[in-house]
Amino acid sequence: MIIQSHFKQYQVHFKDELDFVLGLGKNEPAYWIVDRNIYDLYGQQLGLTHLDKKYLIDAIEENKTMDTVLEICEAMTELSAKRNIHLISIGGGITQDITGLVANLLYRGIRWTFIPTTLLAACDSCIGGKTSLNYKEYKNLLGTFYPPDDIFICPSFFHTLTKRDFQSGLGEVVKFNIMYGKEGIDRIERDITDLLNRKEDIISQYVRQSLEFKKQYIEKDEFDRGIRIHLNFAHTFGHAIEKVSGYEIPHGTAVAMGTVVANDISFQRGYLSEETVKRIRQIMQKIINISFDLSAISSRELIGAIRKDKKQTGDFLRGVLFTENLELEVFDDLLENEIIQAFVHLNHFLREGAEA
Repeated sequence: MIIQSHFKQYQVHFKDELDFVLGLGKNEPAYWIVDRNIYDLYGQQLGLTHLDKKYLIDAIEENKTMDTVLEICEAMTELSAKRNIHLISIGGGITQDITGLVANLLYRGIRWTFIPTTLLAACDSCIGGKTSLNYKEYKNLLGTFYPPDDIFICPSFFHTLTKRDFQSGLGEVVKFNIMYGKEGIDRIERDITDLLNRKEDIISQYVRQSLEFKKQYIEKDEFDRGIRIHLNFAHTFGHAIEKVSGYEIPHGTAVAMGTVVANDISFQRGYLSEETVKRIRQIMQKIINISFDLSAISSRELIGAIRKDKKQTGDFLRGVLFTENLELEVFDDLLENEIIQAFVHLNHFLREGAEA
């Protein structure tokens, strides 16, 4: 799959086996940034333990900061290779964000390759070029656009994901299919059990579909000024849920919950039918498993978290909603009361799922 960016053309490669990693960085100056969990799981198998030029990262939100970026930059400036260095990163979205910003800033831009090891990164964030860092209490406030030169996706990595992380990835997969419309909802209803069972051929199919769907938006609007904003569907509410949970609820699961909230608002406004809302909830019920008690969070905290989202543009609350015929539209007139009511309904939905 070829992605056309304003910066460069880059490619997504799909691999069936993990041994492709052994050939990367050979006969050239390379520096590796590796998620520590991946290093522990695959270090021997993929030859990562023998690398002398590497940085192991604990991929948690607290480390997605400029301090981490500068620490890596400092380590890389000690290398004899400079602008000719090839930066290779292996991990999920947090590793990608940090690596992408290092690659963008160091020497005004160096070559980098990304290997997403989570379903979430593979089906969504690996393309589009965004790099994002957290700053103080703000999520993803700092960042740039700088895509990798190459992306290698191998679903074999997904077998060692925890249930929590795998289902987080499914949150984005399901969201993309719902955005596709009736055909996508029909498709995900049919295949959700195979996805939950991690059937590699089905997962590969959905990863490709998700990336092809996203590709349409990012090639038309790479810098998020127009139609690409539609990809923020469910994220306004999902980011708020992540924040108030102290990131205990992972991103994709929060997006799945944000989808339930967004659709409830669309239903309140008369845009979506009860049948459509119910069908989507039934899908989400299969992939949302959390222990965090969202009902313990006050309405003020949730609204406050939404107002701090970087996509907000003024005093009114902005969000992407479905309108008639499952068409997406950006609304700048969301009311606090309708959002709070939707979160109340989300809590009822979560309790029903826990009791099922």
